[in-house]
Amino acid sequence: MKIPAEVQFVIKQLKENNYKAYIVGGCVRDTLRNVEPNDWDIATSAEPSEIQKLFPKSFYENKFLTVTVQTNSKNPRLKEIEITTFRSEAKYTDKRHPDKVKRAKTIRQDLARRDFTVNAMALEISNPKSQIPNLIDPFDGQKDLKNKTIRAVGKADSRFSEDALRMMRAVRFAVTLEPEKIWQIEEKTFKAIQKNAHLLERISKERIRDELLKIIASPNGARGIEILRRTGLLHYIIPELEEGLGVEQNKHHIYQIYEHNLLSLNYACRNHFSKYVRLAALLHDIAKPRCKQGEGPNSTFYNHEIVGAKMTEQILRRLKFPKKEIEKIVKLVRFHLFYYNVGEVGTSSVRRLLRNVGQDNILELLQVRMSDRIGSGVPKAEPYKLRHLRYMIEKVSKDPLSVKMLKINGNDVMRLLKIKSGPKIGKILTCLFGEVLGNPKKNDRTYLEREVVRLGQKMSEQELDRTFNRTKEILEKIEQKRDEMAKKKYWLA
Repeated sequence: MKIPAEVQFVIKQLKENNYKAYIVGGCVRDTLRNVEPNDWDIATSAEPSEIQKLFPKSFYENKFLTVTVQTNSKNPRLKEIEITTFRSEAKYTDKRHPDKVKRAKTIRQDLARRDFTVNAMALEISNPKSQIPNLIDPFDGQKDLKNKTIRAVGKADSRFSEDALRMMRAVRFAVTLEPEKIWQIEEKTFKAIQKNAHLLERISKERIRDELLKIIASPNGARGIEILRRTGLLHYIIPELEEGLGVEQNKHHIYQIYEHNLLSLNYACRNHFSKYVRLAALLHDIAKPRCKQGEGPNSTFYNHEIVGAKMTEQILRRLKFPKKEIEKIVKLVRFHLFYYNVGEVGTSSVRRLLRNVGQDNILELLQVRMSDRIGSGVPKAEPYKLRHLRYMIEKVSKDPLSVKMLKINGNDVMRLLKIKSGPKIGKILTCLFGEVLGNPKKNDRTYLEREVVRLGQKMSEQELDRTFNRTKEILEKIEQKRDEMAKKKYWLA
């Protein structure tokens, strides 16, 4: 177990000045698991003013006795180390923040106020020369760490009454501590979450949003949503998802709506798609229960993508998502049902889809469709027609080979040669374009103007026609090669 030099230095400074100091919190948990901590926290008997005297390069901008010490570390995770004065339990009237911060006398009192046993351990470096610190573990956190269990410190009701967001944190830890393993929430802790789920209404939507994003950022994000449902927390976050519970679909789906939404999210999480795709995968069929008509294999869900886009906007606004993120996710939900069949849908329809969704969002829209497909029970996420659509999107998105790329135009040719509009102008521009494709440096106005005079005045009509035809053949071959490469890229060739 190696404690970083920056952390050791902070501990040493505190101890040499007769203050007690311990490494605490999530960094202890992660160190015991041989995982590099995201940040490092220290608990001390020193007051904030005393900490700042020892560490001038620090700041103290909160009411919770926490001083942030800045280091010169090259490791971004060690550039700042938080040092907090020992604190003890206090009353939380608003279920979010302590009414008054109470100082504690010992590290054990400080650990007793923490949320879960795996986060309520401390490391003490008793000998600066030793790399083996002493573990202080009054609540058997090491045992729960070994058994992969999330257990509240002391009485779970009290911990959740102090800060109701801890209930979401329990779910988050259960699904994020390991990418391939779900930790269990201890039975009494689980029941306490069910009992106190309603307290989540007292928490700011921004804090709920941030915890939700952390949950679905995990490869186990879909499992996290299901745990939120089973604990009763989902009802206070996205109750609309619960409307799909037990609602059968039609012949195109083998799963009920709620299960389908979770399976779609699971595919998006497992493939590390963006948070926008994950949220769109979770919410893309949110309106189906409200749009369902009929029962059995021929039931329909007309306009569910339109109604779903409106519901998604309401949900994301309620959770205080930024406006631009809402717009993006709403587009992904609104157009997730786009129609494409090889040979039926032409370039104009593909361009229309690009205009509606936006060039920057089109890949993520295809990822939502892939998630939707797997969530429907089909074996392939990206069949031939989706690969063909990607090819078509690339094709219509590329700038076509065109004389418009030249730094002169037809009007320049007519002015230089003192001629009227006619086929000769197009031939000259095409010949110039062929030159520029071979050497882009030639796309210089002075050079091109000299070439216009050469082609138009010093070259015979027959020579110009031959040069034009050769250039045209070269351009056609280049376009054909570009198309072949695009097809190979999407396994169509």
